[in-house]
Amino acid sequence: MILVVGNTKGGVGKTTLAVQLAIARAGQGRRVWLVDADTQGTASMSIAERSVEPGIACSSYIEPKVLRSQVKQQAGSYDDTVIDVGGRDNGVLRTALMLADAVLVPFAPMSFDIWAMHNMAKAVADVNGERDGLIAYAVMNQAEPREASIDNAEAAAAVREIPEFQYLDLPIRKRKAFSVASGQGLGVGEVASLDLKALAEIERLSAAVFVLEEV
Repeated sequence: MILVVGNTKGGVGKTTLAVQLAIARAGQGRRVWLVDADTQGTASMSIAERSVEPGIACSSYIEPKVLRSQVKQQAGSYDDTVIDVGGRDNGVLRTALMLADAVLVPFAPMSFDIWAMHNMAKAVADVNGERDGLIAYAVMNQAEPREASIDNAEAAAAVREIPEFQYLDLPIRKRKAFSVASGQGLGVGEVASLDLKALAEIERLSAAVFVLEEV
């Protein structure tokens, strides 16, 4: 399966989720390829710090033509390909969406992020006008820790109204464990100070977005 993690807005935690999902799948015995298509190169830097098994194959392609050709050539050698794209609507994002089985669109519970989701929805609609079958999931990332957060509830309600997305009611909350683990190229289940809540959140999200592979 080819999964893109992307949004036209930066700062929503795309790379952290891409890294964590790739590691989670590898931990299940899957052959995983993480493609860093963001000019910042953060995903590549994260995996370069990884010092435990299983290893994660990681490549960086920031030009649309190169991304297209390399993914078409190499993705068949892996069970799962996770593509991390930068926070803008450009050729790299559109190319990644044309290649993908599904896209995961993280958003934070803030007004600017909700407005940007409409831009991402347009990109998804445009791509689905040229091809069939791209599934777009939306998930709240960096959610407020409180279960009864009004900001979380209002943001979720707004995104549910955008028809291009399948809203996943599986919020990833603000937890230090995610940044600490990703900075070491580790999954949240691999660090010494295990955060069981963070691990459960990533496992649930992984099971939801990779469901196509299981049916």
